[in-house]
Amino acid sequence: MKYICQIYLDEESMGAMPTPEVEALNLEHHHYDDELMRGGQLLATGALSPSSSTSCVRVRGGKVTVTDGPFAETKEQVAGFFLIEARDLNEAIQIGSRIPSARLGTVEVRALAPLVIGGKDYWCMDRLGMRA
Repeated sequence: MKYICQIYLDEESMGAMPTPEVEALNLEHHHYDDELMRGGQLLATGALSPSSSTSCVRVRGGKVTVTDGPFAETKEQVAGFFLIEARDLNEAIQIGSRIPSARLGTVEVRALAPLVIGGKDYWCMDRLGMRA
């Protein structure tokens, strides 16, 4: 089963972190990526730019509006993600707990879900060649 592990971090605290500490954390992430790839559990991962670079798009009545900033104003913002393959939620939680940034912020673990179209499950991942 596929899960997404979203990493939430306090951008102010991260911005105050000395560069060598940031690079050490990034290297830990790189090594963890390698470990998950060797185990066949990592499907995708990535870091996100600061939330100040976020644009929120809404379409209402056919009109597109774009606003600056993240969707939710919170102390912690989404900073990155891991898309993983795990047997069950317990294994996904174990994988999420070992993400290096979990020591600094929060890792939200959530299973992917199908869209239901015409009463049948439709997995977007199938179109990408990644079975759900």
